[in-house]
Order: sequence, then structure tokens, then C-alpha cells
Amino acid sequence: MTEFGKALSISETSIPGLLIAELPVHGDSRGWFKENWQREKMIAAGLEDFGPVQNNISFNDAVGTTRGIHAEPWDKWVSVATGRIFGAWVDLREGSTFGAVYTAEIDPSRAIFVPRGVGNSYQTLEANTAYAYLVNDHWSPDASYSFLNLADETAGIDWPIPLADVEISDKDKAHPRLADVTPIAPRKILVLGAGGQLGLALRARLGDAAHIEYATRAELDVTAPGLAGARRWRDYGTIINAAAYTAVDTAETPEGRAAAWQANALAVAQLARISDDNGITLVHVSSDYVFDGTAPGAYTEDDGFSPLGVYGQTKAAGDLVVQTATRHYIVRTSWVIGEGKNFVATMRSLAERGIDPKVVSDQIGRLSFTRDIADAILHLLESGAAHGTYNVSSAGEPQSWADIARTVYRLTGHDPARVGDVTTADYFADAAGPVSPRPLNSVLDLAKITATGFTPRDGAEALAEHLGV
Repeated sequence: MTEFGKALSISETSIPGLLIAELPVHGDSRGWFKENWQREKMIAAGLEDFGPVQNNISFNDAVGTTRGIHAEPWDKWVSVATGRIFGAWVDLREGSTFGAVYTAEIDPSRAIFVPRGVGNSYQTLEANTAYAYLVNDHWSPDASYSFLNLADETAGIDWPIPLADVEISDKDKAHPRLADVTPIAPRKILVLGAGGQLGLALRARLGDAAHIEYATRAELDVTAPGLAGARRWRDYGTIINAAAYTAVDTAETPEGRAAAWQANALAVAQLARISDDNGITLVHVSSDYVFDGTAPGAYTEDDGFSPLGVYGQTKAAGDLVVQTATRHYIVRTSWVIGEGKNFVATMRSLAERGIDPKVVSDQIGRLSFTRDIADAILHLLESGAAHGTYNVSSAGEPQSWADIARTVYRLTGHDPARVGDVTTADYFADAAGPVSPRPLNSVLDLAKITATGFTPRDGAEALAEHLGV
């Protein structure tokens, strides 16, 4: 019996992500009215904005019509327009809750959100039942499905009407038992820039699970036309954009300027559009170069952009377009150090070769180790932190490049006094080609990422560990 007058509420069930909703139904002598789907109110009540694109209705003439158990690679909002059903849902996703069962009666005053990979089935309890569902993807023959037999002994669903006495299709009768079901894998994670310093750190952190993909620009050119059709993007849950044009001085040349805008702005705009169209979380790596370095203290995530050179301008443009994606994290870093060519590796090499360098002493900041950036990205994704921009670098006292160089010399057993100081202006005074202006203050405030439960490593300890000393 439909319950009238109750307030909208959304509650968790025993299956993660499967949410039961109580819907307000307003009735009088003429009949009744309800808002079957009202995006603003339902998001406020705790339902994710899952982006439905199609509305389907299944009409069932007789009591006892039974359908399922079907698990598709999309989310559903299931409700009843008329009549009443007994619904049964079985978790068919990879993981510890595989095989978990939840049952409930659904009438016009209730609905249920069924996440991707949870098997859906129902049995009609009244004649002339209209079963309605919104889905957030269009049917595709290329999609991966899983099915479970309605009579599976392990699930042990207590059907109100025995299955021997009801109408079931031959196809549904032939579905496998739980032991033979192929679990639905998580939505894929795509790491772009897989051959770079951060890409290598992400590979070390994420591993080679079947749902993790890595791509270099040679393998997937995100500036190319037709990117929207290059993948079945609905199968992806996260894109981590660790790719960028980072040759800051070459970006000041005509060829470099065009390449920087392509990689750091055009490509990112395409990724933001694809992410929003397909419910994907986009993680984008930003830079301290979006600032001019004149602030008296550490830069927060809310400080306005004021880039000095082409590289900084393109990174700022990329940040702005990422912010148009509903689900996004911008991870802003400074002075990145990882596997391969970087400042620390260069200083170590100079020390070992007996070279006494002059190093810039009027630029102040903190190193960002790729291991820590990768850990921060995974923390944001796994913790469900609020979408937005987060500064990520090592913690501790800010230093100059010259200070860091002296630390590298000392930690590798060389005399730190061999490192001399030079100003940025003097260092580049005799440069043969164009030079990008550098921000003198690159210190990033870490309060926001720390508030999510992520503790950045102390920079001195991280540097020593990176050097293996």
C-alpha cells in the first residue's frame, strides 16, 4: 500500500552504494502525484548526481512476473509508477561484498539507487505493475554484463511467490549460479603521462591490475580530434592527467608556445569535457607557475592566478577548464622530484664529478616528491574528499634551490660549501635562448590537504630517503 505524506529521505543498505529512498507522495480524491526524480532535492538528501540519460518502463500484467538477476555497467534509479514489487539486489562486483543480498518491497512511495555492478531483480506483487528506471548510459553491445540465477542457493533469496509458480523467461532461468558468475570489475583508471616522473610513481603505487591503464602521448594523443570516440569512456571512473608540457624556457619560443598550449590547455579541455559527459573523476596536476611569486607568504588554493610566462599561462588555462568538470581534483605541486632527470639528480651528479656549481638562491619553495604526489592523489580518490583544488608538496621549512643543493652535497658525502649562491637574474644573464620568468616564491600552503587526513612528509626526511642515505 502506497504511503502518503512522508518526507524525502535516502538511506544506506547492507550493500555499499545501494541506497533506498522514501519518496513524498501527495494524494487526494483524484489520485496522487510524486516527484519521481528531482535532481536538486535528491542530491541534497545524499544521492550522488549520477547523470541519467535514459528512462525505461517495464509493464507487467500479472502478479508474480519475475525478472533478473541482471548486473549492468551503469547506475540505475529504480521506482514503481503503479503497482508494487518485491525487489532483490545482489552485489556482483569484485570485492569483499560479492554475493551480498538486499531485499525490499517497492511501491510508488519508495525508490532505490542501484550502483553499477549490483544485480537487479524483481517480482510483481500486484497486477498491472509499471516498473520504471533511469540509467546513466545508453545500451551498448560492447558493454560487460553479469547475471545470476534467480534460484541461486548461495544468495538464498526468499521470494514471496515460489519461483516454480511464476512467469520467468527461459533466458533468466539459464543464468549461472554464484560460483560461476564473472564479477564486474571496477570502473577503469586511466593514467596519462605514464612515462614521466609522476606517471612512473603512479604505476608503482597503483600496480598492474586489470582495470588500471597507462598511456603515453604516443599511445593516446589527447589533443587529437575524435578523442571522445577513442575509448568507451563510460567504462572509466577516473582519469589522472600526469601529462604536461614542462619545458618552461622552450615554451617561450614560437614552436614551444604552440606545443605548450596544445598539451596544457587544449588537451585538458578535451579531458574535462569527456569527464563531465561520462561521469568520470578527472585528476589534474597543476603548478606553482600559475602564480607570479610576489605573495608575502604561502599560496593557498584560493589565491588568484598571475602567471609570468607562457608555461604558467597554459597551466592556469588548464586549471580553469578542469574546474568546469563536475568531478575534479586539481593537485597543485612545486619543484617536482621523482625518477629520472631532475634537480636533485643533477646536483648529485655534479657533486660526484667534482663540480662546484652556483645555484639560484632567491627562489624559495619546497620540493614535491612524486611518491608523495601519487599518495595524495590516491588519498583524495579513496577518501572521497570534496572535489576541488589541493596544494601538495613536502612539508617543513621552505628553502632556496641553493639550500637544497647544499643539502644534496652534504647527504651524499660532499662539502656543501662547494655550492655558491647566485640570483635568478645573474644566473640567466648570459642565456643563449629565451628564458621564462620564474616565481621567486613557490611556497604552497598545505592546510587544506592536511585537513582531509593526508600528512605531507617532511622535506628533509623525504630528500634523504630519495637519495638513499
